[in-house]
Amino acid sequence: MSSTAGQVIRCKAAVAWEAGKPLVMEEVEVAPPQKMEVRLKILFTSLCHTDVYFWEAKGQTPLFPRIFGHEAGGIVESIGEGVTDLQPGDHVLPVFTGECKECRHCKSTESNMCDLLRINTDRGDAPLEKVCVLSCGISTGLGATLNVARPTKGSTVAIFGLGAVGLAAAEGARISGASRIIGVDLNPNRFKDAKKFGVTEFVNPKDHDKPIQEVLAEMTDGGVDRSVECTGNVNAMISAFECVHDGWGVAVLVGVPNKDDVFKTHPVNLLNERTLKGTFFGNYKPRSDIPSVVEKYMNKELELELDKFITHQIGFSEINKAFELMLRGEGLRCIINMET
Repeated sequence: MSSTAGQVIRCKAAVAWEAGKPLVMEEVEVAPPQKMEVRLKILFTSLCHTDVYFWEAKGQTPLFPRIFGHEAGGIVESIGEGVTDLQPGDHVLPVFTGECKECRHCKSTESNMCDLLRINTDRGDAPLEKVCVLSCGISTGLGATLNVARPTKGSTVAIFGLGAVGLAAAEGARISGASRIIGVDLNPNRFKDAKKFGVTEFVNPKDHDKPIQEVLAEMTDGGVDRSVECTGNVNAMISAFECVHDGWGVAVLVGVPNKDDVFKTHPVNLLNERTLKGTFFGNYKPRSDIPSVVEKYMNKELELELDKFITHQIGFSEINKAFELMLRGEGLRCIINMET
């Protein structure tokens, strides 16, 4: 790979030219890495629901043409001036956020919202076709439970949305020793798969004539101990907050809402000592934390079974099929092999 260092290279890319339209295979030019940059050869990528969100132009800043694929695994092809932590040939997981290690957020033990590299990379040596899913959605859901909600052993946890992120949150609740994990979803077909991730009960809001937060409160003698919302639907966010028990309940918001959504709840829900939190990438710091998550997965120290999340595998030329599967709600993570 070093033979291309310092040169402009031509690569194959799936380009979104318009909102909601099939991606088109194009040849693009990629410039050499500049100061403090690296250039990666992506080997595997996994379609994340955030890709679909911005492809449909529901994001805050719709922009086309656009190349998606932030949840991925690859190899460092070349490095720019000043890069000391990585070398060509290193196996890496690109992450959508960063960690400069110098700003107030990076030095804080309570935040991963880097001032310098916020929303816009990671070391390990593991099977990239599996661990690529840790570079976004799975880590987000897992961390939302383990790092933010922090359920205690024997507690009751509600998970809103049983897609890949929600099931990763459920996996976190299972690892934490929760006694009841209640899955909330409008799609009853998801419950069968959810059981594999520790979900013990399933509630479909369409089956009830009252708000789902009231249903959950009745099921759990006043409310769940923890809830994690993974849908991006503002009504689900409100329900996730209002379903936690007063006095000690904690609700964590993970999903990305539409830009015009407004969260409304009565102030008494806060006065009664319910806690509402949000999370960004599961509060994991990309450079400090994700390599250790990968290492714990490889050493079987973390009871995380990534194989359960990977339901489809396709070649790069079939990338539009991955979007179709996501839109139909079929499967969890579709791994895209960039070399086939």
